[in-house]
Amino acid sequence: MTYPKPIYRLTVNGRDITFEVTARLISLTLTDNRGPEADTLDIELSDHDGLLAIPPRGATLQVWLGWSDTGLVDKGTFTVDETEHSGPPDTLSIRARSADMRGPLVKKRERSWHDTTLGNILRTLAQEHDLEPAISPQLAQVEIPHLDQTDESDLNLITRLGQEHDAVATIKHGRLLFMPIGQGESASGKELPVVTIARAEGDQHRFLQADRDAYSGVRAYYYDVNGSERLEAIIGDEDNAKILRHTYANRSSALRAARSEWGRIQRGSSTLSLNLARGRPDLSPEWRYRVQGIKAQIGKTKWLGEQVVHRLGDGGMKTALELENNRHTPIESSPPKLTI
Repeated sequence: MTYPKPIYRLTVNGRDITFEVTARLISLTLTDNRGPEADTLDIELSDHDGLLAIPPRGATLQVWLGWSDTGLVDKGTFTVDETEHSGPPDTLSIRARSADMRGPLVKKRERSWHDTTLGNILRTLAQEHDLEPAISPQLAQVEIPHLDQTDESDLNLITRLGQEHDAVATIKHGRLLFMPIGQGESASGKELPVVTIARAEGDQHRFLQADRDAYSGVRAYYYDVNGSERLEAIIGDEDNAKILRHTYANRSSALRAARSEWGRIQRGSSTLSLNLARGRPDLSPEWRYRVQGIKAQIGKTKWLGEQVVHRLGDGGMKTALELENNRHTPIESSPPKLTI
């Protein structure tokens, strides 16, 4: 009987080097983040004969992972930003990221936007960095009366906007992705997969419920139209609401920030870590998951991918999943209240 074997393909600046590195590969680890961190590709190679050349920073790596019986899955393009040679035994370690951390994206800038939309801002950023904008129509139409970018990089601004709008905000495969977290749709509106995983597929799991803060809602402050009185907007129950430190310019901004923080609190109420005995290079974060065969409570929970790590080495290919509770309880905000 022939058992399937893990396979991969690796190119540098478009040149296929799979055959050259196969005998030298110690490990390959691909970390796929939902955001805002860039995805990373870590490769460790043996340089026992001293013949390996250290790739230049800025080189482009493209990687495919898969199995001999199912084929390869394109896992994207990465830019080399860190190399290390150590020994003995002599090894070469290469780290690459999905976004170029040396280029204009991380250069600090000073500018402002007025009377525009979130979509217009993101499309401008994408155009300036030769990225394809993939922005949720729902978020693209959000009105932005004023936004300052003060001594801040474009990458940090994208991250900040993602946090403020509880959105996946990341750069992958030459695209600027911006879409609501946990809504089950891609930026283009296409439904994302729901993956069912049985206990037999994994060799380890860790389920955690955390009720450390037990917040019942989130409170955010803002100024009225005259800027003279401070008001509050609440998402959820005000009895034990988490208070946001920042005071916002208007009610809509305060509600948006409170709603985003409430979503993060709810998702963090329970988490599940899974290690799959047979790697699944087709899996990605932001997909929705169901896990069967462990506990009834785990099986009933709707899970959302936060991070997926694929590891290839002597032990074959394995996949580690970090999942969080995809709980979205519709909660009406309270009317504004005057804060003394």
